[in-house]
Amino acid sequence: MVIVAGHLRVDPQQREIYLAGCVPVVAQARRSAGCLDFAISADPVDADRVNIVERWASQAAVDAFRESGPEFEHAALIREAAVAEYDVADARPL
Repeated sequence: MVIVAGHLRVDPQQREIYLAGCVPVVAQARRSAGCLDFAISADPVDADRVNIVERWASQAAVDAFRESGPEFEHAALIREAAVAEYDVADARPL
C-alpha cells in the first residue's frame, strides 16, 4: 500500500476556489483502479492550509492515476507544498 499525505498552503481568500477545483480530481481518483481513499480538505485551524490524504493499493496505481489524472488549472494557487509518498507494509485497523 502507498499513502500520500501532507498539506498545501494557498492564499486564505483563494482556498475555496482551490478546493472547488479539486472536486473533479477527487472524483476521478476515487474511480481509479487501486484507489482505496482520496481526500483533499480544508484545514479547520489554519485558513491557508489544505490537507491531502490518499491511500493506494500499489505504486503502479498511484503512477497510473498521476499519468491520466485531469488537468488541474488551479495549481498556480499553491504557494507551498509538503506532501510525500509512504510505502506501507502492514496496516492495523483501529
